[in-house]
Order: sequence, then structure tokens, then C-alpha cells
Amino acid sequence: MYWYYCKFTFQIQIIMFKKLVLLLFCVNLFSACQQDNQLKTLEYSDAINQEFTGELAYKTTSFVEKYWRVVGNTGFNKTIYNIAEQLEKDGYVLEEKATKADVLTYRIETRPLKRPTWESVDATVIINGETVPLLAHATNRNMIALNSYSTPKEGVTAEVIHINDLKKLKTTNVKGKIVFAETHPGRIFKTAVAKGGAIGLITYNNPSYLQPEKNTTSIQFRSIPLDTIKKSWGIAMSFAAKERLKDALSKGKVNLNVNVETNIYKSEELTIVADVKGSVTPRERLVFSAHIQEPGANDNATGVGVALEMASLTAKFIKEGKINPKRSLTFLWGDEIISTRRYVQEDSIRAQDIKWGISLDMVGENTAITGGTFLIEKMPDPSAIWTRGNDKHTEWGGSKMKLSQMKPHYLNDFLIEKFIEQGKLANWKVATNPFEGGSDHVPFLRGNIPSVLFWHFTDQFYHTDNDRIDKVSKSTLKNVGTTALIAAFELINSDENTAINIIKKIQTSAISRLNEELKQSKIALQKGDSLSTQIEIINAWEDWYIKAANTTTDMVSSKALINSQLIVSKDTIKAIAKSIRAILNKK
Repeated sequence: MYWYYCKFTFQIQIIMFKKLVLLLFCVNLFSACQQDNQLKTLEYSDAINQEFTGELAYKTTSFVEKYWRVVGNTGFNKTIYNIAEQLEKDGYVLEEKATKADVLTYRIETRPLKRPTWESVDATVIINGETVPLLAHATNRNMIALNSYSTPKEGVTAEVIHINDLKKLKTTNVKGKIVFAETHPGRIFKTAVAKGGAIGLITYNNPSYLQPEKNTTSIQFRSIPLDTIKKSWGIAMSFAAKERLKDALSKGKVNLNVNVETNIYKSEELTIVADVKGSVTPRERLVFSAHIQEPGANDNATGVGVALEMASLTAKFIKEGKINPKRSLTFLWGDEIISTRRYVQEDSIRAQDIKWGISLDMVGENTAITGGTFLIEKMPDPSAIWTRGNDKHTEWGGSKMKLSQMKPHYLNDFLIEKFIEQGKLANWKVATNPFEGGSDHVPFLRGNIPSVLFWHFTDQFYHTDNDRIDKVSKSTLKNVGTTALIAAFELINSDENTAINIIKKIQTSAISRLNEELKQSKIALQKGDSLSTQIEIINAWEDWYIKAANTTTDMVSSKALINSQLIVSKDTIKAIAKSIRAILNKK
């Protein structure tokens, strides 16, 4: 009996062993298939170009641009939840429900707002005695200055006082009147309303790059201080409305009937963060930031849409086994600069491992309509000090920087190369501009995190109520999103091979730049500029590129893996710079 028992037990063990072997075989086979299915670096471009259509980015942009978005208001919050809904469809799991095995997660961060939020509802401005409104919210949704309170339901009627010389505003009796001036309303609010007793403001100051005499109905959005005592309002005018009001004033006294309806209420600040967890060093990450607030389509519903399609496609590739990121990839949507700054500052341990930050801002322009071109705003390099040759600041403007503010890093040349490649592939114009600031790349840089801005400028509809969906290009959304994702995949899976290729690119870029600066220095010397300044410029670029090459060590476990290429490239850059200095010293 015992023998039969032992024989039976042995047979069971054999069966179990065979099943275990089969299971291990299947696991290994699955793993091998997954690895075989993984995209190689050189395959990223073809695969992403094929899959990234721009459809989701455009659909999201269309949804978001319907709303005038300020943090905490209806449109802002609906955008947050629209993003969350799509992330859920794509397989992202709410963090509080996620397990350690979940690669795709997201969270919605909630914080109380210190100040109430605001949203416009409706408004009309009518010149007494006329039937056609001077302005109507239905066609000029930027006409109500941010933080304006509602008028009584029947509106208010008062005389318009035109202030031609702002210096005379203090001594002009404006009590109970509507002050008209060609300036930003925030500049005169305190003097005219808080101290002067004016019941409201009506202003005009569209900058020339908006081509106001051509785009006569455009209004660039404006704001006034939130005044809980006076509870006043401000109206911003288009060029056409300004000219019409001035014409009426030239004929005598003008009374305006102004009816404003807004909502001002307590709310909360929402930020949504989606994470794709890295499989090797998950704490290291690349962060894409796209701000939600602002009222336009290109600014910045397009950034929201591109980031969402990037997150969606990343999830698809992971589920299909086409990518297994070594480092983490993060997508952040929130309030411009504020949300990104908090992400960088609130967790010092997390901040130490943010390797790259990229701002997606105004990334979907139909440039045939808006003007300008797609731009990569570089990390601070010497072109932000000496802006010459092909380097040009945009109309947005940038102040001259100092050598101490430079941020040498490979990210500039790495991304420029990727976008130029896509530009050639798609017949799409790509350019760069020196650092100017003003978007979500700034908090990263202030935290010593390499960061650039993807954007467009000049845009003749920038910040105006004519920045609508008809100014957005699906092909631009595709090109920006595709290239950004190609670059992201390469960065989060970077190794010594990536680093070596980037070092070679830096060497090539440095040689090109130094020779261009030699050309510019010769021109400068002919115009009487000092030799010492020209030498300083060459030294600055040499130093920048050598330090940029050194930053590639953050991709490898040991500098020894790339040291030989580093030595060759840095020696080459030094030799070129030395020869250029010698040429200049002979002049």
C-alpha cells in the first residue's frame, strides 16, 4: 500500500514539474516576444509618425478652447476631468487604486484657492442713441477684463471721459464717470477707480504685432485688480470699437450703457499628473508641462491636446510591448508656471531626479493664418547675450543675460536635431530663438533642471478672442507631438550609445557655431566693435559647448563608457576655438 502511495506521489510530482517547466517556458517565450516586439531607437520615428495622427490632440483642443479658462473656474475644471476621462480609457489607473505592478497611473491634485476664481458670462456696451452695440460678448469674449464684477442687471449708464494724457488722470474729476484711455486697464485702475471714483474703465492697447488695423475686431485679454470694495469692472476694446468711440467723442458728449455679467466664487485649484513608470530607474524622469489657463485655442488648448495624445500613444505602445521605458515619463497639466513650480519645489527628493523638463505652449498653429513659425526656445546660451546673425528674439522679447546665467546642456542640440529631422520629413519649418522666458520651462530652469519651450511666434491673434479653433493646424499638432515623443522615448531609454551620438552632434554644432561667430566677429570688427568683445564671445561659446558635452554623463552609469569620445570632441572644440582666436588677433 505504501509503495502504491509513493508511486502515486511521484507521478504527481512529475506532472507538477512538467507544468512548471511549461509555465517557465511560456513566460520566457512571452518575455522574448515582448523584447522582440520592442522598438529600437532607430525605429521610433517611423512608428510614432505612423501612429500619432493629431486627431486626439485636435479633438481635445476643440473641447478646451470653448471655455475662457482661469484656474478653478468651470472651463479649467472641465478640462481637467476631460483629460482624466481620456487617461482612464487609455489604461491609466488612479494612483489611489493602483498597485505596484501598474505602470500607467494618474492623480488629480486638489488645493484650496486663496483668491476666488472668475469667469465671464455676458456683456454689452452701447453708445446711447445707437442701436448696434459698440461691443458684445457673443462676438468679443475677451471684452470683459479679468476680475471685473457684474453691473446691476439693467446695466449702468454714465458719461465717458477720454484721458489723452495719463499724467492728467490724477487731477481730472472722473467720479461717477467711465474712464477711456489707450493703456492697460490695470495701469490706471487704482488712480481712476479706487481713488478717483470712476464707475468703470474702457481701454484699448493692442500691440502692433497683432496687426490691429487689419484684425479690427481682435481684443487681447486684459485684467484689473480684484477689488472687493468698489466691485468695479473694465472693458477692453478692439481697434474698430476704439475708432468708433473716438469718432463719437469727436462730435460731443458720449454716454455709454454698460452691462456686464460675471461669476466670482470660491473654488479649488486642480492639477492633473500622469506617470509612465520606468522599469530600471523609475525615479529619474522627463516631465512635459502644458498649462490649461488662458482663453485661446493655440494658447494653450493645443499644448493640452498634444500632451494628451502623447500620453495616450505612450500607453498604447507600452500595452503592445513596443516600449519599456527605463526612466519615467510624466505629463503635467495645470496653472501656468505655478503648477510646474510646485512640482519642482514641493518635493526636493523628486526634484533631484527630474532630468529634463519641456514646456508645450502654443504648439498647434496654422502659420499660414497666424504668421510666425514653430520655435524651440533654447536653454540660456550665449545667443541670449550676443544676439546676432541668424539668432533673433521674437516680438515677445527677451532681456540681455549674463554669462553667470548660462545653462550649458546637450538638450538644446539634441532637440534641435530631432525637430530638424522631422521638418525635413514633413516639409515643416522649424526654427529657434534665444531664451526669453514666460512659460513652464522657467520653473525647471530655476530648479537647475534642463528645460526648453516648444511654441510659435509671432502670432497675430496671440491672446486675442480671435485665437480660435480655425487658427489651429492638425498637421502642426502631429509634427510637434510626434517629434516630442520621439525625443522623449530616446531620452528615457538613453545609454552610452545615445550619449556618444549626442557628443558627436555637440562637436558638429560647436564647430558650426564657432565658425559662424568668426564670420559675425569679422563684421563687428569692420563696424568698429572691440576685439576684446569678439574674443569674449568665442570664449563663451567654447566654454558652453565643452560644458554641454560634459552633461552627457547623466545618461551613463560610468563616465568611462564615453570618456574617449568626450576627450576627442572637447579637444576638437578647443582647437577650433584657439584657431579662431588666432585669426581674430591678426585682424
